[in-house]
Amino acid sequence: MVGGLAWRLMNGGPHPYQEISLSSAGMVLGIVMSLLYGLMLFKAEAAMAKAKKLPRDYQAGTWMMGIGMIWFWLLVAPPDKGVFSSLSMDLGEFNGAKKYLMIGVPLFCLGMIFLVKEFLFVRGLGLCLLMAAGPLLYAGDFEPAPLRFLLPTVCYLMIIKGLYFVGMPYLFRDGVTWATGSSGRWKKLSLVGFVVGVVILGCSLTLWRGY
Repeated sequence: MVGGLAWRLMNGGPHPYQEISLSSAGMVLGIVMSLLYGLMLFKAEAAMAKAKKLPRDYQAGTWMMGIGMIWFWLLVAPPDKGVFSSLSMDLGEFNGAKKYLMIGVPLFCLGMIFLVKEFLFVRGLGLCLLMAAGPLLYAGDFEPAPLRFLLPTVCYLMIIKGLYFVGMPYLFRDGVTWATGSSGRWKKLSLVGFVVGVVILGCSLTLWRGY
């Protein structure tokens, strides 16, 4: 809240994250979850084979880490960079560090891609999960809509997963190994994710309209 107020004072309006409606956020999250877990459920064999390869898929890891780092760079970009500052957030007393971050973040990204190749995809996925949780949490903040708790619940799970994937990426590999231990287990887990996605999508089209 303090950061959002500071952003308004500095930029004359709310941060773009604060303008995302609960309905829109729920629709995006619901569609992504429904499609992802739907493919995992109805194309189980292919999805299981792909999941086993992902932890050490360097090419996919390069893209995932790049997307996450660019997203992060946009959040910490200085306020005088035109379109590149459209997502810039106020960092309070650390605003002075932005000029260093705009150089340090790309260098860190390149260092991760070329020097830390082990589990690069998992680390990049964790970073993207952390970045994606932000706008979703803003969308549901203080909204009195029915079943609103579904959105922040999924977001906090994303944050927890993101932190573990970045810090202990081998847990993703271990989780995939456990989930793919049997076709039945994989389908049950996929079904849970698919149902949650459909419920969130349904809420965004009905209960959350106007919020």
